[in-house]
Amino acid sequence: MDDKDIARRVVDKMYNNDPFSQWLGIERLEDGSGISVLRMTVRKEMLNGFDIAHGGITYSLADSALAFASNSHGRMSVSVETSISHTAQVKEGDVLTAVAEEMNLSNKIAIYHIEIKNQRDERVALFKGTVYRTSKDWFPGSD
Repeated sequence: MDDKDIARRVVDKMYNNDPFSQWLGIERLEDGSGISVLRMTVRKEMLNGFDIAHGGITYSLADSALAFASNSHGRMSVSVETSISHTAQVKEGDVLTAVAEEMNLSNKIAIYHIEIKNQRDERVALFKGTVYRTSKDWFPGSD
């Protein structure tokens, strides 16, 4: 099984057991080794009292991209530190794309940057995530 197959199988398993990502309406555009590209559309029920997207919406999209990218190598990984900077307002109907890139990978720790842009290719958020890579494999014995 090649790296792309491992990533796809892991993310399939994760997404199929992730009702929150499904509720967000996340569409997977790319699953790869250390990368994830996701897209979603902001709905009315995702807005706050200012009639803009609740900050948790972009955070959640980025967090899903982090989870998928960091687990794509076939080892179970969990976040230990995350942060987000919101750089522009997000409105109802905006189509957001999150691109997660692996910046550093070691045996136990990995670091990812996730950039979120809207349909006009405007950056709306920057997210950084650090994960702990456990010793557990998603598919033990399937090397």
